[in-house]
Amino acid sequence: MIVAIIFVVLMVLGMPIGFALGVAGVAGLFDMGGGIFLSQGPSKVFNGLNVFPFLAMPFFILAGEIMNHIGITSRLVLFAQALVGHLRGGLAHTNMLASVFFAGLTGAATADAAAFGKTLVPAMVERGYRRDYACAVTAAGSIIGPTIPPSGLMVVYGSLMGVSIGGLFAAGILPGLMICLICMTVIAVTARSKNLPKNERRASLLEVWKIFKSSITALIMPLIILGGILGGIVTPTEAASVAVAYALFIGVFIYRALTFNAFFRMLIRTARVTGVIFVIIAFASILGWWLSFNRIPQEVANMVLGVSDNRYIVIFMIVGMLLMIGMVMDINAILIILAPVLVPLTMQIGMDPIHAGIIFVLALNISLMTPPVGACLFVLSSVTGEKLEKIAAQLWPFLLAELGVLFLFAFWSDLALAIPRLLGFR
Repeated sequence: MIVAIIFVVLMVLGMPIGFALGVAGVAGLFDMGGGIFLSQGPSKVFNGLNVFPFLAMPFFILAGEIMNHIGITSRLVLFAQALVGHLRGGLAHTNMLASVFFAGLTGAATADAAAFGKTLVPAMVERGYRRDYACAVTAAGSIIGPTIPPSGLMVVYGSLMGVSIGGLFAAGILPGLMICLICMTVIAVTARSKNLPKNERRASLLEVWKIFKSSITALIMPLIILGGILGGIVTPTEAASVAVAYALFIGVFIYRALTFNAFFRMLIRTARVTGVIFVIIAFASILGWWLSFNRIPQEVANMVLGVSDNRYIVIFMIVGMLLMIGMVMDINAILIILAPVLVPLTMQIGMDPIHAGIIFVLALNISLMTPPVGACLFVLSSVTGEKLEKIAAQLWPFLLAELGVLFLFAFWSDLALAIPRLLGFR
């Protein structure tokens, strides 16, 4: 109990979550037996990071930085607009479809939100969209990025729980596409009541072809990553490094838009983002050890199963817990702390580890767009100057639709595992 109190108090006082986890973890070591266990702390920190697949994360982040810098975002947006811009609410549909294309480049919701907040939101406002609505559409689409692979959360979950990262990547494709489809449906249904604008004419096949040719270098990136991993040619870490090499090649030799100084700044930003994530992972490993030592996972499982042993009720309780905690806490920390606690519970009700992983990823991604600590909302508010509460007010139809997708995949295991089974991961 004292460990939980220390962690909550430090979070309320505003301490960065990584260090709050570290202090709480050290308190837990003292609680376990003082100096004997405290001496194990450094080795637990090192072992928490000494996981080869974690190397994929900085490579994926760097590849996204490069692709953003060389203008890939604008090309993907133009291609998406050529496909769906003629519909009512065309730029809103474009925002969603571009999020699917962009998903294969970064795998980070906040990166997508920042990129489209700087480009698509101003374009939508200029065309007559309300700024709070444009931000809401962008926030709803931003979680497609870390759902469709590559996904940093999937790398963390797979590494921690010993689950195939390739299988998790395969499982993320269908829910990511379904989120895009359901959000575009919401836009279409509300387009007339909101009087959303549309293009005067539809792009011709020749125009679509020309824009596609200019975007093909960007569209090849996800094929390199997914094709290599799902085809068993490369590991996720190797695929990430290949993605960086490919991004560097087209940035230097094709687009000629990458300089040494710009690349150096990208390395610094990548190091900062990776450092924040790795500090959380490192210190959370101490807390995770404390949880295991005190048999917290077993106690949680017994408590939940004491309420009900019905598979669907247990799944509902797990999803509800993830969504509620995700509203107030960093999703990487939640995953590292709760996955070892809740995954054994999912195994007791017969859930496949890949199915459990996609539930974790979907629930935590959705929490990125829920106040009061929705990271994507804060990013968009900061980038566009729109008030967070106004964005949240426009967001609720998309939030309900995405929750529907979450529960569909949570309760329908055959759907969640369809692509992993097709590709031989199950």
